[in-house]
Amino acid sequence: MCFTRKTSCVRRRFREFVWLRQRLQKNAVLLQLPELPSKTPFFNMNNPHHVDHRRQGLQEFLEKILRNALLLSDSRLHLFLQTQLSPEDIEACVSGQTKYSVADAIHKFASLKRRFPIEDEERKRGKNEADSDSESSFSGLGHSSDDSISHGCKASTVPEES
Repeated sequence: MCFTRKTSCVRRRFREFVWLRQRLQKNAVLLQLPELPSKTPFFNMNNPHHVDHRRQGLQEFLEKILRNALLLSDSRLHLFLQTQLSPEDIEACVSGQTKYSVADAIHKFASLKRRFPIEDEERKRGKNEADSDSESSFSGLGHSSDDSISHGCKASTVPEES
């Protein structure tokens, strides 16, 4: 697997970074992965210092991850960085439970601000049938909340494989 785009811009929630780190650690047991910035219980999205500190910590985490060839072979990392797919969609794609291969998903959904079209519609129907008070695990991407990164994407170059 290689990065198909020179730059990538996606919005991710803090808990999605936690998910990514857990999955990468599970697949690379012998590696010591970098830590994520600590999740402070009183994180304030209106405090620019809090937001910038977390953003810098997540940026450093990704930069360290991208220096490791073993971690670069994980399809989850590629989908996480190049698509807006939720962790659930990423897992489904990686495990072959969708009609899209990992490469297909990256090519088709890299520039879109959405998830798999069929699966997304099924989730919406399921959500409408479920209790409306429950939080959806896919509803927060791209929206501000207390554990999301709320800043504009800057073009950052992704290392190309040779």
